[in-house]
Amino acid sequence: MRDRPTRPSRPVSQRGLLAVMCACVVLVVGTVAAINLAVPMLAASALHPSASALVWIVDTYVIFFACLVIPGGAAGDRFGRKGVLLAGLALFAVGAVVSAAAPNVALLLVGRAVTGVGAAAVLPNTLAVLLHAVPTERKGATIATWASMTGIGGVVGNVGGGAILTGGSWRWLFAATVPIALLLAALVGRVSPVSARHARRLDPLGAVLLVGASVALLLGIVQGPEAGWGSAVVVAGFACSAVLFTLWTIVELRVEHPLLDPRLFRVPGLRSACLGMTTVFFGMFALFYVNASFLQYGMGFGVLRTGLGIIPLTVPIILGARHVGRLSQRLGLNATVALAFVFVGGGLIGLSTSGPQTPYIGYAAWLVVTGVGVTLALPTLSGAIAGSLPPDQAGVGAGLQATTREFGSALGVAVIGTVLTSRFVAALPGDIRADHDPHTVAQALATTAPGRAHDVVTAFVSGADAGLRVTGASVLVLGALVVLQSLLSRRGRA
Repeated sequence: MRDRPTRPSRPVSQRGLLAVMCACVVLVVGTVAAINLAVPMLAASALHPSASALVWIVDTYVIFFACLVIPGGAAGDRFGRKGVLLAGLALFAVGAVVSAAAPNVALLLVGRAVTGVGAAAVLPNTLAVLLHAVPTERKGATIATWASMTGIGGVVGNVGGGAILTGGSWRWLFAATVPIALLLAALVGRVSPVSARHARRLDPLGAVLLVGASVALLLGIVQGPEAGWGSAVVVAGFACSAVLFTLWTIVELRVEHPLLDPRLFRVPGLRSACLGMTTVFFGMFALFYVNASFLQYGMGFGVLRTGLGIIPLTVPIILGARHVGRLSQRLGLNATVALAFVFVGGGLIGLSTSGPQTPYIGYAAWLVVTGVGVTLALPTLSGAIAGSLPPDQAGVGAGLQATTREFGSALGVAVIGTVLTSRFVAALPGDIRADHDPHTVAQALATTAPGRAHDVVTAFVSGADAGLRVTGASVLVLGALVVLQSLLSRRGRA
């Protein structure tokens, strides 16, 4: 059964449609980044979150976003992409209202989860709507522009979030997104065409298992520093994750219309591109998480200046994204992706050498290096993923891209938050640890004499540097594995 496309009162402008869809992408991706700026405020707020709770406040949105974005794409294919996109924007606004009014951490996490569900319905259907509306010869450029928005969205979130947070409350960050989401819903209703529906059944059991497995995995990672790596909650988290991922694979192999068919990953190009995308976003959002606190605690920046401080990362994206396609054709896919990993991993390691005494220009230079890697990676890997699935699964394909991005983001925040907390606690002077056992900078500053603030900040910088080094090295190692697998698969086909 198919929709009957309705004729708009006037022709739809492809540029106008692209602008609205890109704005939706910037909103849902920018929200992932903007919350990082509020971490110091949240840590010092009346909610009194622990170090692990801070990571969950950031990651709850990302987990639901990552795990439900494929069902969101499939729902768009099944029920109509425009309708699901509008429903997603409405859910996003509801979740933001709940988050802004939350009186405790538990309700704040509920609001973050609802917002993540809405984002999962929005992101894949923006690309699906675009691919339905643009002619074949424009699809490559459209995918590249859409992919670039996912990178730019993170930076817009930092800058916009910094401006909003100058109001003095983290609650304004959530409240400000409500009118934006409602305005975009009105514009989508006006300019978006109605596309054909496809009779693909949904896979709710697969979605539940994927969410459960991901939550269990991150539970083990996030709780490790506070509960102990051998504690029952951490061991149970990793064990449950392994069991649930196994069950998810079994279920997906048996259902008629799987949420995500594991057999797709037999295609070497798709497998490499998904791992590559996960790795790039692992590095980029780990940087966003640490950058916000480092610039505020380590360099003494205010929230607005901190938001503006990430701008050098966007310079290569803005200036170079449109040239990546031609560069990839000249160098080849593997060489382009390898360069991307070298720049991202090298940039993160370089940032780990920037202490509070480092001039900002030196810090900004390493941000540019990282941005070059992100610029090379996004259009190249997005095109590889999109080209691996048939047109009638455009929503699922876009969802797969978003899942790899957001799952990488969640892992990046969890891993760097874990390393940061572990190193911060270990680097604190013994008397500060013994007296109050703080696990966040806000806790340490609130319970020590003002004259010891320098010791607390020094311990934090040590933790941030360790986190960036671990993240950068991980990007380089995973990137090498991605390129090696691609080379071996090509040799096997030769």
